[in-house]
Amino acid sequence: MKAYLSGSMEYAPDFGTGWREEIEAFLRNTLRHEVYNPARDIRKNLSAEEQANFRRWKTDDPPRFRAVIRKIIHYDLDVLEGGVGYVVCHWDRHCRRGGGTHGELTTAFRRGIPVYMVTEEPSQEISGWILGCCDEVFGSWPELRAFLQARYSQ
Repeated sequence: MKAYLSGSMEYAPDFGTGWREEIEAFLRNTLRHEVYNPARDIRKNLSAEEQANFRRWKTDDPPRFRAVIRKIIHYDLDVLEGGVGYVVCHWDRHCRRGGGTHGELTTAFRRGIPVYMVTEEPSQEISGWILGCCDEVFGSWPELRAFLQARYSQ
C-alpha cells in the first residue's frame, strides 16, 4: 500500500514539511505503508540548474518557469497515478493560494483513489469541488490516524 501526501507547499511557511514528516512516520512505522512525500522529493526530475533557479524564473523568465513547472506537474501526477492506494491531504488556508493540491485531489477522484482530508477549516470555507473529491474529512490528525488504523491494519 502506498500513500501520497498532498497539501500546500509553495505558500506554506515550512513548505509543507512539518505535517508530512509526522504522518509519514506514522504511515511507515505503524501501518508499514510506502509514502510519497513530495516535500522530501524536491529534486524530482529536474536538472541541477532547474532546481536551483526555477523559483526565480517565475518572475525573471516565465516561459522557462512554465516548462519546469510542467515537468514537476507531470512527475507528481505520474507518481499519483502509478499505484498509489490513497491520498492524505492536509487542507489549510495556504492551499487556497496554490493549485497543486487542487489538481492532485481532482486526479485522485477521477482515478478512484480514496482521498482522506484533515482540515481545521470550516466546510463553508472549502470549495465544494475539493470536498467532492474527498472520501472522508477529518477535523484532526488523531481522527485520521484512528481511521487509517481501523481501515488498513493487518
